[in-house]
Amino acid sequence: MVSTPTRNRGKEPAGGQTRPVAKDAKRPSGLRGHLRGFWDRVEGKSKAPNSSTYYLILGCALALTAIGIMMVLSASSVEAISEGKSPYADAMKQAGFGAIGVVGMYVISRTDVSWMKRLSWWALGAVVVLLVLVQVMGRSVNGNKNWIDFGGVTLQPSETAKLVLCIWIAAVLARKQKLLHRWWHVIIPVIPGAGLVIVLVMLGNDLGTVIVIAAILAAGLFFAGVPARMLLIAGVIGAIGATVATASSANRICRITSWLGNPSQSCIEQFDFAFQSTNGMYGLAQGSWTGLGLGQSRQKYNWLPEAHNDFIFAIIGEELGLVGTTVVLVLFAILGIAIFRVVVRQKDPFQRTLAGGIMVWLLGQACMNMAVVTQLLPVIGVPLPFISYGGSALVMSLCGVGVVLSLARSQLAPSHRPRLFPWRPSKTARKRISTS
Repeated sequence: MVSTPTRNRGKEPAGGQTRPVAKDAKRPSGLRGHLRGFWDRVEGKSKAPNSSTYYLILGCALALTAIGIMMVLSASSVEAISEGKSPYADAMKQAGFGAIGVVGMYVISRTDVSWMKRLSWWALGAVVVLLVLVQVMGRSVNGNKNWIDFGGVTLQPSETAKLVLCIWIAAVLARKQKLLHRWWHVIIPVIPGAGLVIVLVMLGNDLGTVIVIAAILAAGLFFAGVPARMLLIAGVIGAIGATVATASSANRICRITSWLGNPSQSCIEQFDFAFQSTNGMYGLAQGSWTGLGLGQSRQKYNWLPEAHNDFIFAIIGEELGLVGTTVVLVLFAILGIAIFRVVVRQKDPFQRTLAGGIMVWLLGQACMNMAVVTQLLPVIGVPLPFISYGGSALVMSLCGVGVVLSLARSQLAPSHRPRLFPWRPSKTARKRISTS
């Protein structure tokens, strides 16, 4: 007598293929059900991992970098000519750093990022040394002391610190995964290590980078699984520290009062942050729906300070209009969703915390920059990732994307992992063709 095979409902079929598990419980109806369905689609957990996430991350990063080089050329050419330089000088430098970043991104994406855990402490030590050297022999630009020159090459160690902290925090908290319910193990050594970096960056008067580093620290604690009550306490302490740091500096107080619309006369005479933010809004307003045309900005004629750097989003709005700014927003949104899918599929605590920290770093910094340009936040010196002028920032952002790409590749079966030349058959397929 032959027994009839039974159907395994809700289980994975044979052959290693996966399919969505049948749900007995009905999805909530109404608005709650729609939100739940939307969130499930964002996470993508109901589908087996495929290379689409990898290519979305790669495509968005390369597209934003290309837009950045184009807009740096447009925004910097006028000031470069007025200073007697080539109009292509800044754009060519940005393109060169972009090429270095793409190579670094590719190399990192093809390696197993677990090796970073072994070098995390050494990397943090190197960053601390560089930040100390910045205070000793670095140069100041617009009141911020963040840059150091090595043999004709200018480096910004605070940008390197962002990626290094993502790696170091993830490595430390992963080793303490079973001890994170104890507040002492949460604090030591993460808080002192990140706090040292924050203090050194704060000595250079770079409040924007300090906020980004604090966000990376909070993201690391969150994705590592630190209890919510500890996160709340850390948030309160951080808010108190930010309030004290703001109140102790006339520069930072003027940023707040200018944003609120009632700056004092001394603030107007010394800093006049309202001038920069107002001209940024003029640029966005003049762009209207479709913009004045690429290269036709009026605010870049020495009206808008840092037009090719912190306020490049205003030039995008002026020359490409609402259409151009929407394209940038959509690219960042797609990049964020794709990285989030990599985060939620991670089982290893180090990899989950690392990917989550990089996501908050890139997306949080982008949101801060665009919020400053649109006057939703006070003027803070934060560049727009991939787009603003700056070699160190561009290289580190692309290397961060390379880390996420490596994690995305590791989630796929070896036969489905993206190759350097996707149009060529894989080694296994070529061997099968040659023997047939």
